[in-house]
Amino acid sequence: MGSQSVIAIKTQKDRKDFVLHLLNDIEAFEYMIENNLFETGIQRVGAEQEICIVDKDFRPSTKALEILEKINDTHYTTELALFNLEINLDPIELKNNCFSDIEQQLTTLLDKGYKVADDIENNKLILTGILPTLRKKDLDFKNVTPFKRYKTLNKVLKKIRGNDFKLHILGVDELILRHESILFEACNTSFQVHLQISPEEAIDKYNWSQVIAGPLLSIMTNSPLLFGKELWSETRIALFQQSVDLRNVTHFSREQKPRVSFGNNWVKDSILELYTDDISSYPPLVTSKFDENSMESVKKGIMPKLTALNLHNGTLYKWNRLCYGVHENTAHLRIENRYIPSGPSVKDEIANALLWVGVMQGMPKQYEKIWRKMAFRDARGNFVNAARTGIDTYFNWFGKGISAKKLMENILIPMAKEGLLKSNIDESEIDYYLGIIQDRIDTTTTGSKWLIRNKRKLRKEVSNYEANVILTEHIYLNQQLNKTVSEWESVVFYENKSDKKYDKVYKIMSTSLFVVHENDLLKLVYKIMEWKQIHHIPVVDKHNNIVGIIEKVQLEKLDFSSTKVMNEVAKNIMNTDFDITHPETSYEAAKELIINTKNTCVVVLKEDKLVGILTKSDLDKIEKINKN
Repeated sequence: MGSQSVIAIKTQKDRKDFVLHLLNDIEAFEYMIENNLFETGIQRVGAEQEICIVDKDFRPSTKALEILEKINDTHYTTELALFNLEINLDPIELKNNCFSDIEQQLTTLLDKGYKVADDIENNKLILTGILPTLRKKDLDFKNVTPFKRYKTLNKVLKKIRGNDFKLHILGVDELILRHESILFEACNTSFQVHLQISPEEAIDKYNWSQVIAGPLLSIMTNSPLLFGKELWSETRIALFQQSVDLRNVTHFSREQKPRVSFGNNWVKDSILELYTDDISSYPPLVTSKFDENSMESVKKGIMPKLTALNLHNGTLYKWNRLCYGVHENTAHLRIENRYIPSGPSVKDEIANALLWVGVMQGMPKQYEKIWRKMAFRDARGNFVNAARTGIDTYFNWFGKGISAKKLMENILIPMAKEGLLKSNIDESEIDYYLGIIQDRIDTTTTGSKWLIRNKRKLRKEVSNYEANVILTEHIYLNQQLNKTVSEWESVVFYENKSDKKYDKVYKIMSTSLFVVHENDLLKLVYKIMEWKQIHHIPVVDKHNNIVGIIEKVQLEKLDFSSTKVMNEVAKNIMNTDFDITHPETSYEAAKELIINTKNTCVVVLKEDKLVGILTKSDLDKIEKINKN
């Protein structure tokens, strides 16, 4: 989807014309393989850096187009959402100090972005797999970058799906959401790495990239939080798949496999299988204007752009994706690694890239024709398990169980070093970046581990929202110092100096709520309050709508030994004259509401659904913090 000039396929003629170009591209690709028309004898590495933009209060900022215009650098480009940007780094030959060269270019480009962002209302650029301060309200359609390709894709995907996109992720917490657009996808930010390969090694190298995906992901995880919920160690894996899932269980269609996937089997006979399987499984979504006949071009010695094939490939999102490119009439193949998250620091990202390239280059000859040695389901299972549990994962490695740490230390890190030396990378560079990986192992600290440890610590002192702001601030500060994540210190909660910390109800309300039914016994209500140490409890009806509030002081006056009280239910005593507010209501307005009424809490509703409760004790806590 790199092209801006995409058009939705609306008619049978649109579909037929696109498919003819697609089949012509496949024929040309096969011809190029048979006639050895791809570049060989050289390997290059490239990368794409996705970035989050935040305002001075570390909330998502939609200033992408303003920042992009002022940066005026072709390395920077747009992303799906206005709170994201992307940097496309220059490809560089795999040799010598290429990884420190990549780090230098990325650092230089980021420094340029930092300065421009700061000049625009003190905005900041942050590298993180999922921005901790993202909220569902940030995914409003108005925050889609206003370019045709993004709006076209959203419209096409939603039409195929037939209803809203659904999200259901079960981790430590559970998240269930519906949304009208594909902006769930924009929550993900990654550091995508490309490795050029030759056609003769493509089958084995692609299969090997699948084998190592789970183990390598386990040491790279950096995305455990989404909308304040603690989910998978690398939540991006589940989130991205569901964000563009077009499958509808109510009818049979070609769209029966997720467009974001790990894959379904090994490649055995030809690398062309990756494309032909996709064409067989997924109908085309968009088309474009075509200015060449691929077969005619290639037979004239002109390497084709394969526009239709690349466009179709761009609407599918394998975690390891085969890519085709052509530059100065020289065609090449490369594998794109899409599962590495953005962050925690630039040095961490470069270490991740070097590790992946090293293990790819160090593939032992014994793992050619991998289907004879490992079941594909083992590789896919390892990947999903790594996404769930990160560095704590226990893998099935060619029939033997082994922990992530031992697999990295005993097998994959030595393999990476061997592969990098074979590729003529300077040994000092290899040891430096692999040392960053080793430090994560020694300290059991990935980005995800750091985030979860500190989130749990902060939640003992501050609200869920405030904890997410503080985490985001510290991610930014640590990145500015270019510390690797194993060097990041624990967070001290009062270090967040934002003057808007508590200006809205959603930033301070309680969201871990317990409710009772209007026909529940009062004694049960009292016990729940006692067990959970709460002083207010919402009462709901059979439709789960809130109909009242009960305060603990009301129950403390009752004699539960009497038969009459024992048989009383919640609706007999609940207060139906309760105050209601919205998450975006100002703190001062909510404070006035509580102070000027007899009620000691305010119920927070969004779209008529209970999302929180704000009590007088919450106000007292905020006032105490403000005084300090």
